[in-house]
Amino acid sequence: MIKAVHPVAGMVALLTIASFWLSTALAELFASEATVVAIKSTIPWGFLLLVPMLAAAGGTGFALAKGRRAGLAGAKARRMPIIAANGILVLIPAALFLADKAGHAEFDSVFYGVQALELVAGAVNITLLGLNMRDGLKMRGRLRRRPA
Repeated sequence: MIKAVHPVAGMVALLTIASFWLSTALAELFASEATVVAIKSTIPWGFLLLVPMLAAAGGTGFALAKGRRAGLAGAKARRMPIIAANGILVLIPAALFLADKAGHAEFDSVFYGVQALELVAGAVNITLLGLNMRDGLKMRGRLRRRPA
């Protein structure tokens, strides 16, 4: 069961973060102010899906690793605290702040500064989760490893 939950939870988490990032970037570049408000106020509700998926991916990954700290399992384990800290310390507070600012139509320099920070931090998490997915696929034999 854990072997099935881990990749599904990881993929849902990665796709959720990517959808937050992409919808934000596209709205800021091409959409109306009303669309930006709708997206920024909807993203915090997505945490109800994202947080349990990240917890499930982390917990099942820890169980599957069985204490191994070397190789690909170790690399994945070392990335997870960065992903979690980035989410808890930057992404969640930024999303809540931006939702509040957008809800009050306060599109000032502070809004756009925090928005830029959120996009950078989101890109970092997407990259790290993508690397974890790649390493997981290698561990399962679904991707070939490069010769040393």
